[in-house]
Amino acid sequence: MNHLNKLSRRSFLATSFAAMGTVAAPLIIPGYVLGKDGAVSPSNQITLGGIGINHRGGYVLGYFLNEPDVRLLAISDVRRDRREAVKQMGDSKYETTDTDMYRDFREMLERSDIDAVLIATGDRWHAIASIYASQAGKDVYSEKPCALTMDLCRSLAETMNRNKTVFQGGTQRRNVENCRFACELARSGKLGKIHTVHASIYSLCYRTDWYAAEELPDRDEIDWDLWLGPAPWRPYNKRYILGDWRAHYDFDSGARLLDWGAHTVDLCQFALGKDGTTPVRFWSEGKRVFATYADGVQLVMRPDNWLGLGTCPVRFEGTEGWVEVGDSGNIVVSPDSLRPSINKIIRKDADNRLSVGECPRNHVRNFLDCVKTRDLPACNQIVIRSSHVTCHAAALSWMLQRELEFDPERELFLNDDQANRMRKRALREPWTV
Repeated sequence: MNHLNKLSRRSFLATSFAAMGTVAAPLIIPGYVLGKDGAVSPSNQITLGGIGINHRGGYVLGYFLNEPDVRLLAISDVRRDRREAVKQMGDSKYETTDTDMYRDFREMLERSDIDAVLIATGDRWHAIASIYASQAGKDVYSEKPCALTMDLCRSLAETMNRNKTVFQGGTQRRNVENCRFACELARSGKLGKIHTVHASIYSLCYRTDWYAAEELPDRDEIDWDLWLGPAPWRPYNKRYILGDWRAHYDFDSGARLLDWGAHTVDLCQFALGKDGTTPVRFWSEGKRVFATYADGVQLVMRPDNWLGLGTCPVRFEGTEGWVEVGDSGNIVVSPDSLRPSINKIIRKDADNRLSVGECPRNHVRNFLDCVKTRDLPACNQIVIRSSHVTCHAAALSWMLQRELEFDPERELFLNDDQANRMRKRALREPWTV
């Protein structure tokens, strides 16, 4: 495969200066290399590979492609139709036919001209693919939940720290203005002492049955073994491929608590200044799961009784007031004296409609900027580890239907062997970390 025209920003300068040292004739450098006429020079361009890009992944990829300093080089997917669809996105964007396709993401990771990867597979793959990408020297933007188990949360964070990988989890609401406003309001003391934070979740459920076996498709059409990856083997059924894998225990993270909880618990942790730690006690009552931190603040995870401010709402309550936000971009606060500050951060479009709160534009940009500066993004591995461990512990409390005491330092349950065993799952060979 010819990659001569696809130098990454990491290798461009070294290659260029090496050439200058061996060429006697005057060196003529094209204008695009120098960033003229609005072009981004290769030395400042971030080259991107995609892994498992479909509905949500395609949405996020669109924001990457809109950034002038990003160049999509390749897509890897176990489904041929998805590979071809994303290739079409890249080829159409750049008016070329150069976007390369891979069935096995490991082959794509071998390329030295790719700086970063966008991972948007199913839950079972997020941590493993992120770890493999980090080991290959790539920076990582991974959709949530970033790890299928508490144990993989630890492995993910340790790998990113060891390899100095720039990692951004796809819990983008930390970079959405109305959500940031609510968190900063809680941290400012204007609500008084925060005593309760509320995180929206789906109604919890999980299942362990299998769908009936169907005829296995050609490997080039759908690589079923690679689709399963680290998950236990089971017979092929098209329903899994079409997205009906959610709530199946082998494929899904924590009884679906992390579907929304990865976002909303993360915001609660941010509002409380609890990044790097977790609650110490978890229990459930009906549809709700509760937790308390060591300082007595209570976290309530619930699917109902919200104000109708859009998906993924959160609410922070203090001794002097409260605030609630959601994906509509709107904000509700009490007392009324806090209302004037809202107008400073609400954005509206040309039709005077509120901006959509969950737009990942700023989150993508935050990641790209950190790839260049090597700073920690908003939802880095430290943030993700503590918020996801919190979600997993809450889910296990609900699944086991009992109160669990937890040690945040060791990330262990106290005096509950069954809960501790469920902190990890066996990984099917050869997918080890």
